[in-house]
Amino acid sequence: MLTNLAQQPADALLALIKLHNNDPRADKIDLGVGVYKTGQGDTPVFGAIKAAEKKLAETQDSKAYLGPEGDMAFVEALMPYVFGKEDPTKGGRIEGMQTPGGTGSLRLALALVKKAGIKRAWMGVPSWPNHAQICADLGLELKTFNHATPEGTADMDALRAAIAEADEGDAFLLHGCCHNPTGIDYSNADWDEIAGLLAARKLLPVLDLAYQGLGRGMEEDAYGVRRVLAAVPEAIVAYSCDKNFGLYRDRTGALYMMTATPEQLPPVISNAYALARANWSQPPDHGAAAVRMVLEDKALTAQWLDELDTMRERMRQVRARLAAAGKVGGGDLTPVGGQNGLFSIIPFTPEQVQAMRADHGIYFAGSGRINVAGLTLGNIDPFIAAVAKGTG
Repeated sequence: MLTNLAQQPADALLALIKLHNNDPRADKIDLGVGVYKTGQGDTPVFGAIKAAEKKLAETQDSKAYLGPEGDMAFVEALMPYVFGKEDPTKGGRIEGMQTPGGTGSLRLALALVKKAGIKRAWMGVPSWPNHAQICADLGLELKTFNHATPEGTADMDALRAAIAEADEGDAFLLHGCCHNPTGIDYSNADWDEIAGLLAARKLLPVLDLAYQGLGRGMEEDAYGVRRVLAAVPEAIVAYSCDKNFGLYRDRTGALYMMTATPEQLPPVISNAYALARANWSQPPDHGAAAVRMVLEDKALTAQWLDELDTMRERMRQVRARLAAAGKVGGGDLTPVGGQNGLFSIIPFTPEQVQAMRADHGIYFAGSGRINVAGLTLGNIDPFIAAVAKGTG
C-alpha cells in the first residue's frame, strides 16, 4: 500500500546545503542556511547557554515527563521579554506552553486555529515556505498579499487591501520582526495602524516572533506584537528560541494564547494541550531548561543579552557595508541597510542564481534570499564584486 505514495521533491534548502558541501573551492560562500555565523564563519554555542548546561548537568535530578505543557517556568520566564514587564499576562488573559521549536509552535497555532472553526488564513508573500506548507497540510485555505514593494519597503497598501477583503474571524499571520525572507519589517507607525485595522475587522492575529533581538533589540523587536495585543481581544503568538539563544538543533519554542477574558482561557489551553498530545506528546526539555536557567540568573541573563548584542551589531555592520556598495551591476544593495535580521532578498533571476553558484561558488536560495550572517570581512568584497558581474 505504501507504493501509492508519490515521490516528493527534495527540500530546496537541504539540496543547497549538499551542493555547497560538495563544492571543492576553498573560497566558496554559503549564504543559504538560516543560522547565525560569526566573522570566522562559525555557528557557536552561546557562552550563557554553555554555563547553564553545565549547571543543568550538575543539578538536574530526573528525566521524567513534564507533560504536554513542557517546562512552564521556561514559558513564564520568557513572557516579560515578549509581552512587557508590567503585566505580561494581560490580567490573566495570556497563558503559554512549550513547543518543539518555532515550527512546532506555528504548527500548533494553526492547528488550534483550525480546531476553533476558522477556515481561512492570510499571509504576506514572500514568506517562510513552511507557513504555506503547514496551512496546506492542515487544510486551511491560504490567501496571500504582497509583503514588500519593489523599492524594498513594506507594502502597506497591499496589507490594507487584504485586511479590508478578509472576513470577520479569519486568521491573519504576521511576522513580528526580522521578516523571513525579505528582512523588511513594518515600522512602529505601521504597527500602530495594523493593530487598529485588525481590531476593527475582528480578525485573529497569529504573530510569528522567531527572531526577537536580532533586529533592533529585544524591546524594540517586540513593539509590533505588544501593539497588536493591546488592540485586539484574542491573539496567538508563536515564539522561537532557536535563533536568539542559538538552540537550533535543540528545538526550543513556546506558544502563547490570549483570550478576551481570563475565564475564556482554560478551554483554549485544554485544546492546545490535546493537539500537542496528539502531535508530539511532550516537547524536548533540554533547551527550555537551559533558557530557563539563563533567565533565572541575572549574571547569565546579562551575558546572554551581551552576546545577542554582538550578533546584532555584526549583522548591522554587514548590512551597512552592503548598502554602502549601492548600485552594483544591474542591482542595488542600498535597501539592505535598512532591513533587519538574518535575511534579505537580492533581485536575481534564476539564471543569475545558477551563475553565482557555477562561476563564483556563492550559494543562496533560488528566490535570491541571502543570509547576511554568512558574509564576513574576508568574503564580503568578493561577494559584492560577484553581484556586480552577475547582474551586469
